[in-house]
Formats: sequence, structure tokens, C-alpha cells
Amino acid sequence: MIVSLSTVLLLGAVLGLMLRNRNLGPGGATVAALFGFCLASTGAAPTITDALQSLADSLSRIG
Repeated sequence: MIVSLSTVLLLGAVLGLMLRNRNLGPGGATVAALFGFCLASTGAAPTITDALQSLADSLSRIG
């Protein structure tokens, strides 16, 4: 868990810097995919999934 969390933080920082510098090429896509993959293995995954599901439900009621 600690290795997974530190990996998520590192990839999140790298992705944030790439977004800030507007440097999103194939490397940025790889970092984003790895960040998502690692984030899915943390304890935050169920909370994020529930939040996204609630957002999707709300948007489907609007449109």
C-alpha cells in the first residue's frame, strides 16, 4: 500500500507538471494511464468511482 501510494503521488506530480507546462504528448498519455492504473489500486478507488457515478447520474437527469 505504501509503495502504491508513493507511486500515485509521484505520477500525479509528474502529470501535474506536464499539464502545467502543456507538454502532453505520448509520454503524457503514458503517465496519465499509469497514474490511473496505480490510483485504481489504492483505497481511494471506491470513493472516486462513487463520485463519478453520482456525477453521471446527475448529468443524465439534466439532459
